[in-house]
Amino acid sequence: MSSIKERFIELQNYLNTQIVGQSDLIQKLLLALLSDGHLLVEGLPGLAKTKAVKVLSGTLDSGFQRIQFTPDLLPSDVTGSDVYRPETGSFTFKKGPIFNNLILADEINRAPAKVQSALLEAMGERQVTVGNETYRLPDLFMVLATQNPIEQEGTYNLPEAQLDRFLMYVKVSYPDIEAERKILKLIQGEEKKIAPPHFDKITQDQIFQARQEVLDIYMSPEMEEYLVQFIMATRHPEVYGEDVAKLLQYGVSPRGTIALDLIARASAWLSGRDFVIPRDIQGAIPDVLRHRIILSFEAKSARMTADDVLKKLLERVPLP
Repeated sequence: MSSIKERFIELQNYLNTQIVGQSDLIQKLLLALLSDGHLLVEGLPGLAKTKAVKVLSGTLDSGFQRIQFTPDLLPSDVTGSDVYRPETGSFTFKKGPIFNNLILADEINRAPAKVQSALLEAMGERQVTVGNETYRLPDLFMVLATQNPIEQEGTYNLPEAQLDRFLMYVKVSYPDIEAERKILKLIQGEEKKIAPPHFDKITQDQIFQARQEVLDIYMSPEMEEYLVQFIMATRHPEVYGEDVAKLLQYGVSPRGTIALDLIARASAWLSGRDFVIPRDIQGAIPDVLRHRIILSFEAKSARMTADDVLKKLLERVPLP
């Protein structure tokens, strides 16, 4: 096992001591970091979504910026804008909070479409264009966004084009009873000002090295074929039954194929293997694809979710 891999396993263990009961969320945060992608996290209030991102940022040698999304937010509040300098009689670009390594877009669905569109270029092309000038974002750049599924007033649905730019769309649920007990003890410890265990920060060079090791993970031709066949099943579901075909209106884009490949490799790497197995692909499918398929009216009227449809396809697309 490489020393870089050991460092990331140590990081995962450390985060699990700081964020109790959300081991799945912590794993997805690390997978997104290793895959150089953005992450959308949905969950009820109080489930440590924001805290998990903030704790992760504290373990990395990188810049961090939280942006609280509100209905009155303007695109320039995110990207920055040209500022007039009277002393020189010229305009100077003042960078916005997007020019950081880790961006916490808190309650991202509270901002209107104009602000969401300002994120499209940053998330997709890692750059910001203001006026006639284009400014590059840092090499290490991640948007970690949260949203609340139960509040409807003052919120806006994210456009499909923006959803597709998120590597994964993770849904967070309640912790179990044992985790709830540990949370109480952890909070009581914080109130007594018990110092958290020390963790040496992971450098950006180590993150880039880990990403290269992830790309070097072996995926057999059989695994690649299974991955591609599953993607094609979302586009041509009639091959696997008319009942499934009636549930899907649009399938997964090529961006989803790339994302599934990256997460499968990162999952294998974080598990200590140097090759991909079916479980790596199948385990990644819900989080990577749930926001990339569009259900038909029939599926919605039957109160089916994207996860329900993906589960049906998982049962029907044969393993190699």
